[in-house]
Amino acid sequence: MGFIGTIVVGLVVGAIARFLLPGEQKMGWILTILLGIGGSLLAGFVGQAMGWYVAGQGAGWIASIVGAIVLLVVVQKMRGNGSTPG
Repeated sequence: MGFIGTIVVGLVVGAIARFLLPGEQKMGWILTILLGIGGSLLAGFVGQAMGWYVAGQGAGWIASIVGAIVLLVVVQKMRGNGSTPG
């Protein structure tokens, strides 16, 4: 996947993660893209290392979104803003 494809995937994954997590996340498009890329990288590394899926499977998209949500929760906790359910 090329550079533009990585950005598009990052934007889509980051936007879905922000939509699924309740509350307001104060970040712009660039941080949303970085969140999605980071979540994809995290999920891809962990999922493939654990043998849950291989590159190119649909489970990778779901894992990428979950990874982005995890990163978003971590960022919120570090910033000290936003309450998460639980």
